[in-house]
Amino acid sequence: MSLSIGIVGLPNVGKSTLFNALTKKSVPAENYPFCTIDPSVGIVAVPDDRLDKLAKLSNSAKTIPPAIEFTDIAGLVKGASTGEGLGNKFLSHIREVDAIAEVVRIFDDKNIVHVAGKLNPLNDVEVINLELILADLETVSKRQNNLSREIKRGDKLALIENDLLTKIRLVLEAGRLAQTINFTPEELVLVKSLHLLSIKPILYVFNQKSGEANTDTTLLESLAKDQGAGFVAVDAKIEQELSTLEESDRSNFKQELAITDDGLNDLITASYKLLGLITFFTTGPDETRGWTISAGSKAPKAGTAIHTDFQDKFIRAEVIGTNDLLRVGSYAKARELGLVRTEGKDYIVQDGDVIEFKI
Repeated sequence: MSLSIGIVGLPNVGKSTLFNALTKKSVPAENYPFCTIDPSVGIVAVPDDRLDKLAKLSNSAKTIPPAIEFTDIAGLVKGASTGEGLGNKFLSHIREVDAIAEVVRIFDDKNIVHVAGKLNPLNDVEVINLELILADLETVSKRQNNLSREIKRGDKLALIENDLLTKIRLVLEAGRLAQTINFTPEELVLVKSLHLLSIKPILYVFNQKSGEANTDTTLLESLAKDQGAGFVAVDAKIEQELSTLEESDRSNFKQELAITDDGLNDLITASYKLLGLITFFTTGPDETRGWTISAGSKAPKAGTAIHTDFQDKFIRAEVIGTNDLLRVGSYAKARELGLVRTEGKDYIVQDGDVIEFKI
């Protein structure tokens, strides 16, 4: 499914370094023929050890992981909402993605100039978020101006929309992101048509040097928690170096540097969850594959990840949890124990389900 996360941040914070490390984990293009092919877009494999275990169980000839799309967006500068830097082009690129990975520079390096002249991670976050807020304020104001004639006529729908726009504008004017507003389901229908930037889910990516403690990280984590945003810590430079190595060399390099975390995989997994995505599997001798769907999808809708015909032609699905299948060791044993269930059109697919669709 085509859901993407945009990598944003100020210049020289490590966005491109991070993106280059991520694209080393790209999946073969032939497995995702409908994805946009662009130098700034990477279709990245989502780490999931269940996939290899299922492939081993089925003795599969091919293994295809679930995937997520990352877009490298040019560096933002203060004043982007009024045309500074790439200005509107930058903001339009954010408008096209479904969520934001906001890279925040924690590391200090005299050889890499900070756009503001000195390192101040909290201020960097404020600059980026303020530009999103200011762009949204312009969007809301334009929409209210366009409604003025209908409002004067007393048009009920225009009045309802204007009340919602005023609600959003007051929050934005207070310097808060639109995502902090609790919208009703009815309001969300109107809000989606506005394509607001500050309503998109945010994952803060703290780009820091491995092994270095930093008080800014603690403050930024508190900020993220207050916003209800996600956060991960990554050493983009080290991750880029690791991404060029073979697995055995990678392990040795991490041991030498005393690196125990897995920042890049944590980032990919957190981004996947940020977009509200889960994975179901199909497995057999030919192929074991992880399919990406939105959480809460019913079986017919989930089947469209495989082929669009599956929704209309869906009859039933045979389902078993990955852990159950791996525990008993084979489909035959699972059927014998009654672990393979038959589910209908209203079944909500769960993360880790192994499914065989009947059409």
